[in-house]
Amino acid sequence: MSYMIGYDLNREGENYSKKDAALRKHIKEKYPTYWAHLDSTFIVVTDLSAKQIRDDLLPFIDDNDELLVAKLSGEGAWRGFSESGSKWLKDHL
Repeated sequence: MSYMIGYDLNREGENYSKKDAALRKHIKEKYPTYWAHLDSTFIVVTDLSAKQIRDDLLPFIDDNDELLVAKLSGEGAWRGFSESGSKWLKDHL
């Protein structure tokens, strides 16, 4: 299954950079089949549920941050990505 992960970390400053780097690193390590061509948005392929992914990411999110995990339907449209980014989407959506 493919899931979109989107997040907004709402605290600025040094803490933001460290939190963002830790979250991005965790996603890339935990979900090695991923697409990351937009800021704060990933698409991952995993057998976990949306709730399990959300719960896995909660340690990286503060109370005032926003997190969305949504299962993808298989249909998509896009523009402006590299050939490799577009191919990944075609192969995994």
